[in-house]
Amino acid sequence: MGPVEIQTEPIVDEEKTELFRSEPDFSLLDIVVLFLQERRFILKFVGVATALAVLTALLLPVRYEAKVVLLPPAQSSSVGSSLMGQLGNLGALGSLATLAGGSLGLKNPSDMYVSLLTSRTVEDALINRFDLMKEYHQKRMSDTRKVLERRTTAGAGAKDGLIRLSVEDGNPDRAAALANGYVEEFRKLSASLAITEAARRRLFFEQQVEESKQKLAAAEDAMAKTQQSTGVLQIDSQARALIESAAVLRAQVMAKQVQIEAMRSFATDDNPNLILAKQELAALQSQLEHIAGSGKDTGSDINLSKGRVTQEGMEYIRRYRELKYQETVFELLSKEFEIAKLDEAREGSIIQVVDTAVPPDKKSFPPRTLIVLVMVFFSFFVACLWVIMRQRFSLASHMPENRQRMRLIRELWAAKSNKT
Repeated sequence: MGPVEIQTEPIVDEEKTELFRSEPDFSLLDIVVLFLQERRFILKFVGVATALAVLTALLLPVRYEAKVVLLPPAQSSSVGSSLMGQLGNLGALGSLATLAGGSLGLKNPSDMYVSLLTSRTVEDALINRFDLMKEYHQKRMSDTRKVLERRTTAGAGAKDGLIRLSVEDGNPDRAAALANGYVEEFRKLSASLAITEAARRRLFFEQQVEESKQKLAAAEDAMAKTQQSTGVLQIDSQARALIESAAVLRAQVMAKQVQIEAMRSFATDDNPNLILAKQELAALQSQLEHIAGSGKDTGSDINLSKGRVTQEGMEYIRRYRELKYQETVFELLSKEFEIAKLDEAREGSIIQVVDTAVPPDKKSFPPRTLIVLVMVFFSFFVACLWVIMRQRFSLASHMPENRQRMRLIRELWAAKSNKT
């Protein structure tokens, strides 16, 4: 016999209407009956899956979570503003102090403390302190840091503003020690940083006072040398008053100029505060020119009767004027430095501990009950779905039209294989 030729296209045309004939309905009652008939298979499947879930939950490593709650320092107004009225001529430097602290403020200071708590410096200190490379079985510091970061959660509450930091570890005592260690290492770090507004102002004026102290010492040495060479001269009360007034005005001009330069870093020329500061500077310079005379170096000479003063006397006056100027600047800066220290002392500790971390008495991971319950429901769903699909396939395979479909599929597959 010769090879049998398969007519594929005519078969498709003749059975096209049969391929899409609707199948018998499968009601909800039929599904219930089917589940009752296959209850043994469903129970066995769920039982095996539940046993595997229990075994997995028991084998998962246990972790304990320790939590510490912190209170960041409040951003309050400075006592410097309340003391400005008592300091008279310190108004220029008072506004400078407010500018130095206020312009560095943050919208949400708690976010800054969270970042500092979880900084690399703090994490590395904890890794070395608790030998976490050995505990986490890591060979590199960077990998150990990543493991620690995965087990650490820190954030600031939107409503209460409290900072909550939690650490997970397999040992409850080490979990509490790590959480408290974050706070301890942060305090060590903050000791070398000027974080709060008062601390920044205190650091700023501390540097300025130190520089002014050196300049004052140089002025005192120059005055002593002048007195040795010219002798101590008697200056009348009018000249003394002019010299001291010029020294105070020069100090105020210097403070106002520094304030204007600081404002230029964030304000435009049209800023009302900057315009007001320029007007105040012009008024101070006008007063200084009136006392000391005009010139490029305002305040370099005082309008004294030079005809009655010798060259040695003028040198003595210049040295005396420079000494009074440095004394005034040192006094201004010293008082501002003390105000900043008072503000810093009033703020107290950088960060306060509301709840110290204690060893947890309950594990946080794994959630064994949840794992078992999820696996029970999931395995029951899979078993029921498998029973329904198997029953549908069994019913479909006994239908004449489905038999024709299967035969058509086999024929089409055979024809395609022959062509290739």
